[in-house]
Amino acid sequence: MSTNRLEAFSDGVLAVAITLLVLNVKVPRPTVSHDLANQLANNWPEYAAYVTSFITIGIIWINHHAMIGRLRRADHAILFWNLLLLMSVGILPFATSLMATYLRQGHGQQHLAAAIYSGSFLVMSLAFSALNRQILLVKPDRLETELPEERRREIFKRAVTGIAPYVIAIAVAWLSAYASLAICAAVAAYYALPRASSSEG
Repeated sequence: MSTNRLEAFSDGVLAVAITLLVLNVKVPRPTVSHDLANQLANNWPEYAAYVTSFITIGIIWINHHAMIGRLRRADHAILFWNLLLLMSVGILPFATSLMATYLRQGHGQQHLAAAIYSGSFLVMSLAFSALNRQILLVKPDRLETELPEERRREIFKRAVTGIAPYVIAIAVAWLSAYASLAICAAVAAYYALPRASSSEG
């Protein structure tokens, strides 16, 4: 299959997912007891979860473009792993809304919400890594331009760096939902750096 169709379909799914995120950011209802500034300040979990998820999906889009851009043609296995990646991205708006809604709830609810939120990032990271592995290490003959094995492994290594922090974020979620969100935000910030992105090289 031509990579143009694969990339066009993927861009559409990513665009829908990143657009759905903003629907989780609600306009505060007018009240007599609270002014607008206070209500906006109290809604900071929504903004934090939105920014983290938006940047993460944006980085996936950038790196996905670079990853598919290396391909000459796609095969069934590559299409399958790409679908799994898109499925994992598609769940992020739900996980983001869950995190924003329950971050300040008691009785352990915020811990479960944080674990699901960071877990969704872990699943996405695993799917992205699997697709990258398929392209760089399993089917290097399908690359548009031949790359030395050492270079391919270096690109793949950068792509899997985020897996461990997401595992930590899931574990930390049961102690502090805020710390779990901070770890996910830190991973997004890290991959926003040019040298951390698999699109480099």
